[in-house]
Amino acid sequence: MTSIYKKFDIILLVSFLGLLALGLVGLYSSSNTAMEQGVATNYFVKQLIWVIVGIFFLIGLYFIPLKWIIDSAYTLYGLNILLLVIVIFFGKSGQGAVRWLQIGPIFVQPSEFAKLATILAVSRFISREDVDVNTLKDFLVTALFFVIPFILIIRQPDLGTSMVFVAIALPMMNWAGLKFGNLVLILMPFLMVFASFQFYTFLILMAVLVFYLLYSKRSKFVVMFNFLVNIFMGLITPVLWNNLKPYQRNRIKIFVNPEADPQGAGYQIIQSKVAVGSGGVFGKGFMEGSQTQLRFLPEQHTDFIFAVIGEEFGFTGVLLGLLLYVTLFIRGIQIASLVKNRFSSIASIGIVTVLAFHVVINISMTVGLLPVTGLPLPFISYGGSSLLTNFIMIGILLNFYKNRYEY
Repeated sequence: MTSIYKKFDIILLVSFLGLLALGLVGLYSSSNTAMEQGVATNYFVKQLIWVIVGIFFLIGLYFIPLKWIIDSAYTLYGLNILLLVIVIFFGKSGQGAVRWLQIGPIFVQPSEFAKLATILAVSRFISREDVDVNTLKDFLVTALFFVIPFILIIRQPDLGTSMVFVAIALPMMNWAGLKFGNLVLILMPFLMVFASFQFYTFLILMAVLVFYLLYSKRSKFVVMFNFLVNIFMGLITPVLWNNLKPYQRNRIKIFVNPEADPQGAGYQIIQSKVAVGSGGVFGKGFMEGSQTQLRFLPEQHTDFIFAVIGEEFGFTGVLLGLLLYVTLFIRGIQIASLVKNRFSSIASIGIVTVLAFHVVINISMTVGLLPVTGLPLPFISYGGSSLLTNFIMIGILLNFYKNRYEY
């Protein structure tokens, strides 16, 4: 019994199962009334089927040798890139985007699996002893692993999912040894995009950049290169804005002022905030939420399921969910620190970053702190591809923990 406990991460599993249970309860509530009214499918039953499939994947990944995961990293990455290319030509559309492949009666979203495939491929590359992400060559090769799926996914278009690849790049490279100074220079162009909407903010940030470059005694080439790149990012921002799809620009405008179109584009976020705010401390009770049961809240089984939990279980339910997430993330980081294998350590950070990014963006979106992006809430939102990917991630983390003493 002691031997099993030492090989099995109970903390990770309990937090994962707790979130899964919370999601199933929310899905049952959000889909049951709709089923009775004949206006929706039974998402709860469909999710249960994906849970069963996911359990088999989780168990299988827990028991396979760690070497198999490492050796298959590049193959899985190449296969997922191929699937993303196939989506461009043969994908199924929905809500103005082409993101799914139909395999018989099942719709699969390759972009979900591409997140994990990219994490594994990058981890295998930068875990090599001869790779240093602080050198230009190795940094560019590492960046290319992220850029390829980013371009293919943003073309679908799926801005929310494509941003995940930006979010996971720097934490993984930082964990692999990227120096703080280089991290600052990489982040600066992204900050320039936001700063360029206000001239004086852009000017101040450019002055800070120049001061930092001179203070850190960088070479003339590095100073000039970074200066030109950041100027370019400031100038190209209006072009990027104009090339966003109309619905993407509208989401950003509505985020700033939802009341500008309360019956149209702003309706969803307004109803979500009403649902969360009306839950109080203990909520209205299971299947007693008016916003949920009367179908005032759109997309309540996917992107806005957090609002269902907030309305029916109140601050208590929300706090429970957040505590489970924090426990899972902390445990994931602990696994990254415990494992002896460098690949496992870097991949663990990548997995935690993906899950944490989804949680922060989804919950912030639900309460009106960020624009609507369409990113699901891990383990809780309805979605087969997303849930199966989450199961696989947990299975891999459990495998890393079991083999934590293996180099």
